[in-house]
Amino acid sequence: MPITLMRHTTPNVSTQICYGKTDIALAASFESEAAAACKVLPSIDAIVTSPLSRCRKLADYLSAQTGVQISIDDRFKEMDFGNWEMMPWSDIPRDELDIWADNFLHGKPHGGESVHQLRQRVRQGISELQHENSHTLIITHSGVIRAAFSTGDTIADFDTRIGFGMSTSLIQTSAANR
Repeated sequence: MPITLMRHTTPNVSTQICYGKTDIALAASFESEAAAACKVLPSIDAIVTSPLSRCRKLADYLSAQTGVQISIDDRFKEMDFGNWEMMPWSDIPRDELDIWADNFLHGKPHGGESVHQLRQRVRQGISELQHENSHTLIITHSGVIRAAFSTGDTIADFDTRIGFGMSTSLIQTSAANR
């Protein structure tokens, strides 16, 4: 019944760029990061991954190391930032960022997905993965992990931080139903 969420390894993109659903390549450090992630991986029965290649590559690596089969689930894809995708954060119009900040949960001035929509699909996916006597690893993105662990509806409630290639366990009592 435990679920572990693991963030993909470092992508080959500047930290100054807004990216979400865009399928971007991984940094040259992939092999060493994947090996480090594998060393701390708990015993798992299933691997579920975002369809984006930055997650799929890590899922393939861990599957080869553990013999655990992979399934792909679109619900664990990163947030769709619409027309902000691949823009430098500094180039996004200040008024659009303000609109998003003022209505963090439901705003989508970028034309993509709202934080609420992201959280709903993530929580639906997690609730469907609750199986007795199995430990599922979800290889996913920072936004998905933040949505899974969010405790309320403000920006501060989405402040879970996790490094590239790192993982954390989700306690299943009510997290998927908040």
